[in-house]
Amino acid sequence: MSGFSAQWLDLREGVDHRATNAALRSKLAAHFASLDVLNIVDLGAGSGSNLRGIAPYLNARQHWRLAEYDPALIAAARQRLSQWADTAQDIDGNLRLQKAGKDITVEFAQVNLSAGVEDALTPQTHLVTAAAFFDLVSKPWLDKFCAAIAQCGLTFYTVLTYDGREEWTPPHEADADMLAAFHAHQAGDKGFGPAAGPQATGVLRKGFEAAGYRVETAASDWRLGANDPGLIRDLAQGSANAVVETGKVETQRLASWRAVRLNASSCLIGHQDLLAVAG
Repeated sequence: MSGFSAQWLDLREGVDHRATNAALRSKLAAHFASLDVLNIVDLGAGSGSNLRGIAPYLNARQHWRLAEYDPALIAAARQRLSQWADTAQDIDGNLRLQKAGKDITVEFAQVNLSAGVEDALTPQTHLVTAAAFFDLVSKPWLDKFCAAIAQCGLTFYTVLTYDGREEWTPPHEADADMLAAFHAHQAGDKGFGPAAGPQATGVLRKGFEAAGYRVETAASDWRLGANDPGLIRDLAQGSANAVVETGKVETQRLASWRAVRLNASSCLIGHQDLLAVAG
């Protein structure tokens, strides 16, 4: 997969956590409330943001297996989780964290997910989760993923899958052309085949419903404003860079859009959360 820096993940973490849909997260927590220890596999775990975002709402005792391919992000996750916790103890390479009454053990697994999810799972797994991951993989990969999770009867929960909606203030005449070009770029191969992009949530819903799962989705939109100038600028610059690579928008028109977007006052970036429970 194309890599993401720990710095970028740090920049977006606070926005990710406030955007995650609280009602769907509560349904996830209620589903597992009776378990003594909840065993979770986090796919493409990066620097551990998804754990920090949802662990406070889950069972008092949790075991997380962070499946990540990039060794630099695995190291960053170990560091950031240790700093986040009230106490952190290294036990044979795993972390044992105490955080606000939660007892959390964390296992780090360097896993290449491009061939499938099987190497990330364990017989003890109850829940498979991920954040901002599934729009980067291909439809065939997603179909295979749904089948693998359903075969094991596992619960699946993912947050912050990009759904293609964007609204920027102030508007610009090139918005529609830029968004179409950005989506064309996003459909490129990130190491899993042509990416599903904004279609990912629909593919996941269809795959899990076909396997007899009960599926719910809910919006988890980024709403960026005066407190998020750094993220707004990074998004604008990143989008412009991607569009340049496509050659689909004329240079002067793109430059005009970028100049306005770098100083945008607000934007909405559409995302979806999804919970799938075996029927």
